[in-house]
Amino acid sequence: MEDQYKKEKAYLKAQKKVKDIKGFYIHLFVNVLSLPIIIVVNLVFSPGFHWFWFPVAGILIVTFIHWFMVYGESTLGMGKDWEGKKIKELMDIEEEKSKRKL
Repeated sequence: MEDQYKKEKAYLKAQKKVKDIKGFYIHLFVNVLSLPIIIVVNLVFSPGFHWFWFPVAGILIVTFIHWFMVYGESTLGMGKDWEGKKIKELMDIEEEKSKRKL
């Protein structure tokens, strides 16, 4: 009974992660399509002033934030169980030091 609950919980967690990844790729695809349109509109209608840098910077910042929310925590080693992993890592280092002393 306990194993089935853990498997179902892991499945739901993985399903949510896949949904988040899919959302990020859709967001990225829309950005890749919209950026050239913004640049072309700027260069056709007001070629003297390149204002397209402002929306491009905003879109890139928002895309980075979305990437960080989907991938960044685990990629950079900061997740929900970061503290536990760090404690275990430090305990392992201390254990190895004490073994070397003996």
